[in-house]
Formats: sequence, structure tokens, C-alpha cells
Amino acid sequence: MKIAVLVELSTAHRAQVVMEEVKKTGHEVYNASMSSPEDELQLNYLQTGLMSAILLNTHAVDFVIGGCGTGQGYLISANQYPNVYCGHILSPLDAFLFSQINGGNCVSLAFNEGWGWGGEVNLQYILEKLFCCPVGGGFPREREVPQRTFREKLCNVSVATHKDMEQIVKDLDQDMVKDCFKQPVFCQLLKDAHDPLADRLLATYAK
Repeated sequence: MKIAVLVELSTAHRAQVVMEEVKKTGHEVYNASMSSPEDELQLNYLQTGLMSAILLNTHAVDFVIGGCGTGQGYLISANQYPNVYCGHILSPLDAFLFSQINGGNCVSLAFNEGWGWGGEVNLQYILEKLFCCPVGGGFPREREVPQRTFREKLCNVSVATHKDMEQIVKDLDQDMVKDCFKQPVFCQLLKDAHDPLADRLLATYAK
């Protein structure tokens, strides 16, 4: 699985530990946002939500691990877009149930709130339960079929209630969008996707 990690300016000091813990899952992991609070490129949660949506809609990555101080702002931001199914995860149980019942492709973590002694251990356990078994297995197991049906219907709702992703990007504040394309790993992931939408966005914004 190809995973992108996205942190914003208030949580950039967590970027290194988050990357270290996600790499332990054995998946292919990329930091497509900020590496430290001193980065020249300062991204907010509106931008990391948009970047998550672009990465998922172009199939540049399979899963996004994002967040902000509380996890709430990024959650709301990411879920504004089509084909993004983001859950707010605070505990290992949240992670397991979200993975098995909701089968989403994005999680929002609180990188400041409640992050005290042992915060990285809680993150480790969250990631273990998030990826402990194939997504969408159902819980309880006898609920697998109806839960899968609901997920499919939710996908149809997302398509019906959103504009085309490319049009959404065009309609947004263009300064906000252009800054997203200043992130080199983000742009490289889009290039490697070999996706028509990714190619068009790069041609427009990666200059």
C-alpha cells in the first residue's frame, strides 16, 4: 500500500515521529507536506485536505494519514471532496472499527490534543489496528455484507453530491492551490501516478 502523510503548520513538529511510526507498518510511505515548523512552505489544514483529495482522486496513493491539532479541522477539510472517506481516529479501537466497518481511505489524527507522555506509543497502536487486517472485513463479521453495501452506496452519494475534482480545484482560491504544488514530494507522487487528471493539474500548477 502506498501511503501519504500530511501534517500542517501547527503540527509540523510531529512530522518526524509520525513518519517513523508509519514506516513501521511496512507500507510505502511518503511525507507529502511539511517536515518541520521551519519549512519555507507553510501549509494549513485547508491545503493538506485539498492535497489529500488530489492524491486520492488521481490514485497517486492508496491511503492518506493526516491530521491537525485536534484532528477535527483536517477531517472537515478532507471530507469536502469526492472519493475521500476520512475518519477521526483517537484510539486503537477507533482505528480498527473504522478500517473494518467504514473501509475509508483517509484518517485524521490529533497531533497536539492529548499528545502527552507516550503519545508515540498510542500512535503506534493506532497504526497497528488500522492495518492489522484487510480493510472492509466487517465488524461483527456477520455484518460484512450489509456494511459493504452501505460503503458502495456512500460512494454513489459522494459522486452525486460533488462536482468534478478538476472543476473543484479550478473554483478554489488559486493562491491556496498554487502553494500546494510547491511541495516536491506531492508533485512527484502525482507525476508517478501517470493519471490524466494528475498530468493536467501538474501542467497548470507545477511551474
